[in-house]
Amino acid sequence: MKKSLASFACVAIAIAVFMCVIPQRAPAQGVTYDRLLKADTTPQDWLMYGGDYFSQRFSRLTQINRGNVHLLKPAWMYQPNHTGEAPIEASAIVANGVLYITEPPSTVTALDARLGTKIWSWSPRLPQRLYTIGVHRSNRGVAIFGNTVYVGTLDAHLVALDAKTGEVRWTVHVDDNNHGYAMTGAPRVIDGKVIVGISGGDVDIRGYIDAYDAATGKHLWRSYTIPAPGEPGSETWGKDMTGIGGGGTWGTGSYDPELNLIYWGTGNPAPDYNGSLRPGDNLYTDCVLALDADTGKMKWHFQFTPHDTHDWDSIQVPVLFDANVDGKPRKLLALANRNGFYYVLDRVDGKFVAGQPFVTETWAKGLDENGRPILNPNIEPTPTGTLLFPDGHGGTNWNSPSYSPLTKMFYVSSREISAYTVSGKNRVDFPGFGGGGRITLGGDDAYGAIRALDAVTGNRKWEYKLLAPTEVSTLATAGGLVFSSSDEGNFLALDADTGKLLWHFTVGGSETGANFVTYEVAGKQYVFAGSGDSFVAFTLP
Repeated sequence: MKKSLASFACVAIAIAVFMCVIPQRAPAQGVTYDRLLKADTTPQDWLMYGGDYFSQRFSRLTQINRGNVHLLKPAWMYQPNHTGEAPIEASAIVANGVLYITEPPSTVTALDARLGTKIWSWSPRLPQRLYTIGVHRSNRGVAIFGNTVYVGTLDAHLVALDAKTGEVRWTVHVDDNNHGYAMTGAPRVIDGKVIVGISGGDVDIRGYIDAYDAATGKHLWRSYTIPAPGEPGSETWGKDMTGIGGGGTWGTGSYDPELNLIYWGTGNPAPDYNGSLRPGDNLYTDCVLALDADTGKMKWHFQFTPHDTHDWDSIQVPVLFDANVDGKPRKLLALANRNGFYYVLDRVDGKFVAGQPFVTETWAKGLDENGRPILNPNIEPTPTGTLLFPDGHGGTNWNSPSYSPLTKMFYVSSREISAYTVSGKNRVDFPGFGGGGRITLGGDDAYGAIRALDAVTGNRKWEYKLLAPTEVSTLATAGGLVFSSSDEGNFLALDADTGKLLWHFTVGGSETGANFVTYEVAGKQYVFAGSGDSFVAFTLP
């Protein structure tokens, strides 16, 4: 008996010592608006989608750098419960040593950022029947404000969770999933308002951007991306708008606090491939919209692909930066578009500054002085197919690019691949895509690349070629690095100045679309991303 008690005492002491050695981290607290405004000054955290309101995805951390990145090793892995259900597309949030991720389709999980151990996990009760035509059955991230984490669900609910426990504080039914509405993008919190977009633009929804009170969930404003009949822009849809729409907002926007403007991309018009039903430019699809953050009122718009018949959504995250143009300081917005062109706009008034192709494109001769495409002939879908570069997934897709204020370069994953776009007589031919579709061509001529562009001009500075066309993110750091990945399941670190490969690690998953983030906890810098059915955190030995 004495021996048993002595053994028990030893085990108890060992557990106590172990608990002291591994500190139990408290979930994030007190993420104030001021802290969000100054997110770039606290690089140990990653407080929002894109890293900061400018969505530059640039970290000032330097512990991992050109000289030692070759030593980078996995620190821990986390496998979601919903393995194989849908690709991992999350961009993590990190605050006060706690890492918040989303798992397919709409689960939120809080992890200890140093150890990878689960603190809590919450999943919505989704209906058995989900309407997700053209929608990835996944989720791209959360937002945090105060002690609350916000997420949109696949059945179009906005949910506020207690950051400490994962308990639901409030939930709002944003729209009816039975009509095609879903939510997959990460929310954006601005001055006590939760800004969200909507998915489902491949059916005839009427897209919009919404704002909700962060404390109560009260609806504050809505800005539609499809005008109602008689409203400005409705004349660009023809005489009858019955059964047409689109303009999904399934990406995440950026924000300029000084101008108080939100910049949010919009998706394709619907039906996707049958433009005869919607003659005209089809505003405000395939645009970036500048909205007043207090009211949602549109200040300006810029349309990248008027009358899109190739499914080239413009929901890519706008990257904001300041630079001199012709010797004068300008507030700029850069966007590498799915249509194959890189654009630079003045973010004050939306005026076109510069633009050129960043991948092979065969649908336009170029851009005019206002940034409008100068079309080549015979580019519309036909019953036998029209061959064009890029394919429907575009020169790049939703995965976030990055910008380094040190190199003045814009880093973007690029896809070199073509497709036949096919028209149909009605929606039955290609259900959900408006009587049309695409046949993508692979083969030896198709490839991917991580490309560095001069941010102001779009001139290519370097590229790192990949075996296959990819849909991956990039992350730039003050350590002189650009992190990215490949479709074959490799994580990469490239020299930010030259594109030289400095490190790679095979994680094995064929899906590496999740956005990279980096953070620091307990004095160590980590790089974190997802691949296949796992999330992986890397650090130096």
